[in-house]
Amino acid sequence: MLRSLRTTWLLGGLLLAAGLGLPTHAQTSAPNAALFKPNYIKEQLLKATKWQLAHPKHAPTDWTNGAFYSGVFAAYQATKSKLILDSLMALGERTHWQPGPRYDHADDIAICQTYLNLYRLKKDRRMIEPTLAVVEKVRTTPGPEVQGHGITWWWCDALFMGPPVLAKVAVIDNKPQYLAFNDTLYQQTYKRLFNHQEHLFSRDASYLLDATGQGKKESNGQRIFWSRGNGWVMGGLVQLLQELPAGHPSRPFYINLFKEMSARLVQLQQADGLWRSSLLDPAAYPGGETSGSGFDCYAMAWGINQGILDRATYLGPVQKAWAALTTVVSPEGRVGWVQPIGADPRRDFSADSWEVYGTGAFLLAGSEVLKLK
Repeated sequence: MLRSLRTTWLLGGLLLAAGLGLPTHAQTSAPNAALFKPNYIKEQLLKATKWQLAHPKHAPTDWTNGAFYSGVFAAYQATKSKLILDSLMALGERTHWQPGPRYDHADDIAICQTYLNLYRLKKDRRMIEPTLAVVEKVRTTPGPEVQGHGITWWWCDALFMGPPVLAKVAVIDNKPQYLAFNDTLYQQTYKRLFNHQEHLFSRDASYLLDATGQGKKESNGQRIFWSRGNGWVMGGLVQLLQELPAGHPSRPFYINLFKEMSARLVQLQQADGLWRSSLLDPAAYPGGETSGSGFDCYAMAWGINQGILDRATYLGPVQKAWAALTTVVSPEGRVGWVQPIGADPRRDFSADSWEVYGTGAFLLAGSEVLKLK
């Protein structure tokens, strides 16, 4: 059995090398079974975290760092590194535990996930008071987002940014009204953007086709479904489900959505183990894209670990995805093959392309793969 797994991982590595233009000898220099050993995974998490912390790129409360520090906290949980915990605390002190400037924009509260996670460790109320204030304002005071777009979370990746914050506040502060509020906002986004034929989310309303089937399409005539956006929906579902009480009435909806999207995404995984920037036109895009693939790997690994996804069906794809993700990390720890900031699938990235949210996706994936038995 071990020999057959090793052969499968080795073949996956060779395919990845071909797909990403990586040297094949880099894939064969060590047994691929080593990629799943706890010590190796922890070393990769530490290496990627340290490199990214040493190469900041955006304002601390920017949405990009909301995704990055979500991964950093997961890396801390996996490694118990004092260096990582100190960096997380330093972030909070530097920002005075404040969210971004737009109170009703999900991008600007994504960083609050990290504040809430740290509060659970330190029990210092000043860490979450600004977060409590901003989510209450969102709940009671309609702002520019809903006024301009009709709904608050009008783009699909907002489902990673916002729901985990509302759910964590609900649980930490014993305020179930925030779970109900989250359900309201989530359903608005779901009803507008979820495609029941493809079992995926459009990025926003500009990617919906009209009644005659006209609108934005890929070069092969398929609808445009963005890997990163859908990956971030999956990551948001994980973090939301981690908070929702077992008997909560909306939990079955989120579980079913998680299963439905997982089943579709596993069909769209490419031979090298990663997902392309555009899910339905993979041939038109360069190698695998890390910030979507990392979240898919993270979410499916979590689903296996929680008994939500069938192990026999999903373990192989998760292992293949993690093996592929390890190849996009440079020797010094830079996570590459990350699509630049944008709102749709792009082709202008390569092994040298990095962004903090790509590192966050990698850290989340590794932290969950580490728990696979």
